[in-house]
Amino acid sequence: MTKLPLDGLRVIDFSRLLPGPYATLVLADMGADVIKVEAPQGGDYLRMFPPMIPGSRYGARFGALNTQKRSVALDLKNPEGVAVARTLIATADVVVESFRPGVMDRLGLGYEALRGDNRGLIFCAISGYGQDGPYARRAGHDLNYVAIGGVMGLAGPAHGPPQLPAAQLADIGAGALWPLIGILSALHARHVTGEGAMIDASMTDGSLGFLQMELADFLVTGEHPPRGEAMLTGGQSCYGVYETKDGGYMAVGALEPKFWAAFCKAVERPDLMARHLGPIDKTQETSAMLADLFATKTRAEWEVVFEPVEACVEPVLRPEELFDHPVHRARHNVIADDRGMKRIRTPMRPRDAAAPRRAPELGEDTRQVLAELGVSEAEIDALYAARAAAG
Repeated sequence: MTKLPLDGLRVIDFSRLLPGPYATLVLADMGADVIKVEAPQGGDYLRMFPPMIPGSRYGARFGALNTQKRSVALDLKNPEGVAVARTLIATADVVVESFRPGVMDRLGLGYEALRGDNRGLIFCAISGYGQDGPYARRAGHDLNYVAIGGVMGLAGPAHGPPQLPAAQLADIGAGALWPLIGILSALHARHVTGEGAMIDASMTDGSLGFLQMELADFLVTGEHPPRGEAMLTGGQSCYGVYETKDGGYMAVGALEPKFWAAFCKAVERPDLMARHLGPIDKTQETSAMLADLFATKTRAEWEVVFEPVEACVEPVLRPEELFDHPVHRARHNVIADDRGMKRIRTPMRPRDAAAPRRAPELGEDTRQVLAELGVSEAEIDALYAARAAAG
């Protein structure tokens, strides 16, 4: 069996929905022991999001995000539940949480309280607007963070409304991948200092961070093209999407002169060579010419034309086409858990790793984890009884 790079790392995950659970899914796929702490009454909200997985009490989205984890049900409104959580955290390397700022402190589970028990603890707090600032306690979702972070304002056609991204960029990119970089960096630093760290991961900050290149010119000149007219957002004909005769689409990314030359040769249009880049009025004319051109063949016919050509032209795949595509098949981009349920492989998960354990039912591993902490069967029974009495 492949030895995974994070074998032996323990992560306590208090997060819900998408950002934190995706971050801890990556950690679990890399070998970490991820213990998901959930409220006994319902647990992670995503559990109930349909469609439900046959034979389970949770939905497909929860199942995809929580394979390879263990679930412990603790009532954090109860002092006994908080005490167990602190005992559990004392054995951990990393804590991930996604409550609004201040919630973990009020529970007695904030970083300052926990570091006294575990000086090497890395504590990652994922929030919409960060742990401080005027919006710290403001509610939001991915849509709001990419809006106020500037990403949405650049997406969409020049004469239309801003467009919703198809993927949750703030949740996954800013709310999971940036925190993962912080966690892994803090783990590396701990080897030297022995000290843990507090990571303040703002999904709005992270969304803005994606615009490093796109806003570079603006920060120097104070000017930016209108939405839909920057080079990579629709302002150049050689970098765009065109509809085919049968209603499919082809993505053209022939930015460099050599790729544009290959494109013009493949479509037998040498007259387009001089129309590679230009001002917006010229590129609008060129885009209309390319739209007429692509409308003459089906998507499949254009795929045949461009398959042997290095022109950076590819079909826009529909969801039902993705997993039969040779790239995804060859890269093993879909895996199945030990029950046979499929999910997307997190990109850093070794391709030859064993099938991950299915996502856990709510509280499925509570007894096992508490026993590992040295809690006796009688104490566990008492904890369950107290929780039942509390309703």
